Amino acid sequence: AANKLGQKCVVRMPKGTTQTRLQNIARENATVTIEDLNYDDCVRMAAKEAAETERGIMVQDTAWEGYEEIPTWIMQGYGTLAMEADQQLADDGCRPTHIFIQAGVGSLAGAVIGYFANRFKENPPVMVVVEAGAADCLYQSAVQGDGSRVNVTGDMLTLMAGLACGEPCSIGWNVLRDYADNFISCPDYMAAQGMRILASPVKGDPQIISGESGAAAFGCVTEIMRDPKYRDIREKLGLNENSRVLFFSTEGDTDKENYRSIVWDGAYPGHGDE
Repeated sequence: AANKLGQKCVVRMPKGTTQTRLQNIARENATVTIEDLNYDDCVRMAAKEAAETERGIMVQDTAWEGYEEIPTWIMQGYGTLAMEADQQLADDGCRPTHIFIQAGVGSLAGAVIGYFANRFKENPPVMVVVEAGAADCLYQSAVQGDGSRVNVTGDMLTLMAGLACGEPCSIGWNVLRDYADNFISCPDYMAAQGMRILASPVKGDPQIISGESGAAAFGCVTEIMRDPKYRDIREKLGLNENSRVLFFSTEGDTDKENYRSIVWDGAYPGHGDE
């Protein structure tokens, strides 16, 4: 977002943004426009406008050469989530065996995995990055295997709108490249299944209202555990009845219409052929 200090925040949203999300951002005193661009091209557009506008500031959690200070601050803020989760787990006398964290550009994932890699240097949890299949730039970077970043282009249409990012954050990728154990490219139905299960848990478990991107990692694990075709993945990751898996739900029902279509009406049914 290009932010004029002392004035309204100007936000450029990629095509495919829902009206609900637009209205929610506009309520924060922002002028919002939807551009016929994907996320990464919108970031470039906002960066150009911020550079050309008097008192313009680019505030964004992805980073590239020449723009890394503000994203580093944001990643440090994300690290607070990991620290608070770690402290709460320690108070209960436990630690995670696995961490599954969703990723768009990889800033949040880098912050969380970086924290726990440092916290448990001698015996870290199994740490897994989960991305939307239509925007799996980190997964593709890992598959390439030479340490460089791979960009995903195109519309990147996915239910997980918050993860529809095709270009890895440079500083986030540096952490993930070195410390993430596995990367998973996740189909949309898994995120939808995660939303439904969290909203209607088994007796004794708390209900969690989690949006599409927030439920992605949880939904991925539930399908790995339940679907026989993922047995090899389950065994490779060491997931079993003794696992303690840590997730971070990063959004609630911010798009209420879409949330209801999935949780109430069964959009994106599970166990597809993906």
